[in-house]
Amino acid sequence: MIDPTIVLDLEQLRDVTLDDDELMGQILTALIDDTARQIPLLEVAIRERDAPQCARLAHYSKGACANVGANAAAAVLEAIERQAASGSVAECGVPLAQLASEVEKLRPVGRAILPAAGFSRLP
Repeated sequence: MIDPTIVLDLEQLRDVTLDDDELMGQILTALIDDTARQIPLLEVAIRERDAPQCARLAHYSKGACANVGANAAAAVLEAIERQAASGSVAECGVPLAQLASEVEKLRPVGRAILPAAGFSRLP
């Protein structure tokens, strides 16, 4: 089960990257960038009431976030996926706003825990 109170589960990220600081920085950077790119696509799916597309996009990003320990973002994406799959796509706007916030929280966490990996150079 995903603990939505954890922004980034560092132990999970370390497990996935075999404790390689540089790889952790690269993966976290890619995750933030990719998830941020999904937000406008989710906005379009919600606006167009395209529940299947919304659920697919949320599922894709949820898996990526959960795999590396971005638990809070994964939990929000799980809520979006669940609502879209149940046909309540109109209600996905609130968690989508939360997703943008959770993605932004990953940046300072990454800077704090991964400065040696070059993550501190991110905006």
